[in-house]
Amino acid sequence: MATTDVWVYRQSIWMQTDFHGFKVEALDGSIGKIDEASDDVGASFIVVDTGPWIFGKKVLLPAGVIRDVDLDTETVFVNRTKDEIKNAPEFNHDKLLDENYRSSVGTYYGPGGAGYRDDYL
Repeated sequence: MATTDVWVYRQSIWMQTDFHGFKVEALDGSIGKIDEASDDVGASFIVVDTGPWIFGKKVLLPAGVIRDVDLDTETVFVNRTKDEIKNAPEFNHDKLLDENYRSSVGTYYGPGGAGYRDDYL
């Protein structure tokens, strides 16, 4: 099984990219657009506004779930399904820096978590 730090971009060049407004594609279709992104070392993430897909909910995705980026079409591809993203811990902007909150999200998306997919790494 491949292991990776779920809070780190797979490609260092992505840390230098302004992802705001990029479309996001899950393994099984579109999930929305990036509302916010962080390139903090060891704590990088994107926040996706899902629009009407799941009633305007925003979701926090650790940078490690990004599997590819197409700069020409401004699209970010993540290695999770819509259901995995929909069932993730609820996004709470006020707790972005809270270690317990980030740990909960990281556990969900990381190795051994409910949403972990090593078959697409």
